[in-house]
Amino acid sequence: MGLIRMDRVAREELELLAGNVDEVCVSIYLPTHRAGMETQQGAIRLKNLLKKAEELRPLTSLRPAQMRALLEPAQNLITDTLFWQYQDEGLALFLSPEGMRSYRLPIRFDELVVVGRRFHVKPILPLLSADGRFFILAISRSRVRLLRCTRYRFDEVDLPSVPANISDALQIDEAGKELQFHTRTSPAAGAGRRQAIFHGHGAGEDEDKTNLLRYFHRIDRGLQEVLRDEHSPLVLAGVGYLFPIYREANTYQHLLDEGIEGNPDELSAAEIHGKAWEIVRPLFMKKQEEAAAKFERFSKTGNGQASNDLEKVVPAAYSGRVDTLFVAAGAQRWGTFDPDSQRVELHEKPQAGDDDLLDLAAVQTFLNGGSVYTSDQGDIPGGSALAAVMRY
Repeated sequence: MGLIRMDRVAREELELLAGNVDEVCVSIYLPTHRAGMETQQGAIRLKNLLKKAEELRPLTSLRPAQMRALLEPAQNLITDTLFWQYQDEGLALFLSPEGMRSYRLPIRFDELVVVGRRFHVKPILPLLSADGRFFILAISRSRVRLLRCTRYRFDEVDLPSVPANISDALQIDEAGKELQFHTRTSPAAGAGRRQAIFHGHGAGEDEDKTNLLRYFHRIDRGLQEVLRDEHSPLVLAGVGYLFPIYREANTYQHLLDEGIEGNPDELSAAEIHGKAWEIVRPLFMKKQEEAAAKFERFSKTGNGQASNDLEKVVPAAYSGRVDTLFVAAGAQRWGTFDPDSQRVELHEKPQAGDDDLLDLAAVQTFLNGGSVYTSDQGDIPGGSALAAVMRY
């Protein structure tokens, strides 16, 4: 793997990290600063965390020299002044015999070092999971953008089947009767040469709305290829008078009633994302509250679809039976899980070969399509370090 530095974590990255099982995996998290003298605090924090990692070496089969060699890529960062001047809110480092992966991320981590057979990835799950996946469609006469978003990140989606602007849409539709094609003989050109002229059907508000509706129908058809299997909310961004016209063309069932009014061409993707999050945040909070209520309801019925029992939840998460998992952000529960026998063994203190079973349950829930909510332990339904709502 060598040395890999990245500024975001995609699902594929999480799958790669979660699937890595090695003799030794070291996961390090720390808060960082974007500017000012405080940026150098990161180097001090990392130096202290690497000392802790060396203190945890007895949990591994490595000799001291081997452990130092494994940690060397992170040690080299301590004196890299330029590295610390270009950070985000948090830094995550993952080291193994194959090398190191480094992530500058927009989430403020608590200091943490974990040594085990797998990478500890629970702290980065909020970047990908239940903090909400949503889309933003920013439309104007001159531009179309679709952003795929979570609470902390956004990416612009390629739209090969969507017109770039209204002119592009009307030219494409010309063959389908939007514009009439006329020719006239050019006096200067002489016989046999013709100049193509495109005429619209007329002027006025009605014609403008008709053209906009055709434009939006083409956008909607192109989006169907991208959003075909999606159930995530879609936020519309555009000048207010375009909203009812677009809704007339829209076929995506999860378009929200509230949108971002104003010309999106005057806003950066980051500004649009920030405005959209304020719209969708109550929706995702509602989903979390509904999931918590479902846990309480199932707990009272005793139907087996709600559990705080780690020994039951880990096998259920591994087999894809967990629909929603609440897990304590700063807690660890050490032990082992055998997928073949489905047996969980808990240990009061970490032992050689142990995994953080809370992390394992969270990752498996996410990879199997479930929702994961990380929070303080006092906010977990049932008052335990985790709570699971089962699919069946």
